[in-house]
Amino acid sequence: MDPTCQRVKLNDGNFMPVLGFGTYAPPEVPRNRAMEVVKLAIEAGFRHIDSAHLYNNEEQVGLAIRSKIADGSVKREDIFYTSKLWCTFLRPELVQSALESSLKKLQLDYVDLYLIHFPVALKPGEDLIPKDENGKVIFDTVDLCATWEAMEKCKDAGLAKSIGVSNFNRRQLEMILNKPGLRYKPVCNQVECHPYLNQSKLLDFCKSKDIVLVAYSALGTQRLELWMDLNSPVLLEDPVLCALAKKHKRSPALIALRYQLQRGVVVLAKSYNEQRIRENVQVFEFQLTSEDMKVLDGLNRNFRYIVLDFSFRKKKAHNIEPKRRAILTGGPTIHGFPLASQELELQQPADEAFLWGNA
Repeated sequence: MDPTCQRVKLNDGNFMPVLGFGTYAPPEVPRNRAMEVVKLAIEAGFRHIDSAHLYNNEEQVGLAIRSKIADGSVKREDIFYTSKLWCTFLRPELVQSALESSLKKLQLDYVDLYLIHFPVALKPGEDLIPKDENGKVIFDTVDLCATWEAMEKCKDAGLAKSIGVSNFNRRQLEMILNKPGLRYKPVCNQVECHPYLNQSKLLDFCKSKDIVLVAYSALGTQRLELWMDLNSPVLLEDPVLCALAKKHKRSPALIALRYQLQRGVVVLAKSYNEQRIRENVQVFEFQLTSEDMKVLDGLNRNFRYIVLDFSFRKKKAHNIEPKRRAILTGGPTIHGFPLASQELELQQPADEAFLWGNA
């Protein structure tokens, strides 16, 4: 089946391919490799390409997209490109210039989707993670609703076809949805989502508001110490997932991806391996049974691989049990911003770590 035909209608009338290609790679991977793999992804059938200012690869990703347009493989309108507004640009007066900077690197006239990357504001400047002389992260005080109004202006200006958010919880979404004078709802919320963290409550809420949930780390994320505890369980080695893979004569990765699609979740598949890139588009070639889906639902353990610690120290895995997880609140709670108010104890000391995207 041609994956380019598999799209979901967004609440603003635009369409998003349900299978996306994630482009993040650790710093040690040469940036030119991003150009190579995006070309491979487009050749394999991917039409939804996901990147961000944070990934530091938009120049290479843009070159790959333009190369495939130039050789006649695709037209610009065939490609759905997502970029993200980084935390140091959340002041309203910085939003459009940040998007224009990404467009300049990409050498594209517009992005199909522009997201607020995280609901946390950092001090504006050249540093991705600004710190003081003591190594403490420097936060900023920004009204997210004002940031969203600036996002709406980017859509009005034609610089972004659609606008949305990433790593928002229910209360943060409600803050935007209930904003007086709201002109455009977020079309999506991109969050960590996989069988160990299936986000069922957040998914139900988003569906009720006609907001698409987009899953990143759908395969359990790369084994990078920068973002996660390397002692975390390997999702794709889960015996239940492997048994279903054997049943369907597919890879565990394809079972994990198919699981999301059948839940109505748009899923990002990230790989820099040519064979796996080509394999991942086979997700449209089979279906899981209702019993398979129930079995996969049963794998949920509220286990989060990505716990963003803005000090970028060694990560500890978090098993977020309902009575012991950080309560994420809407409204200004830390630094005047809707962040994780650590009202309940985590299994590991949280410090500056924030847990994203919970219901």
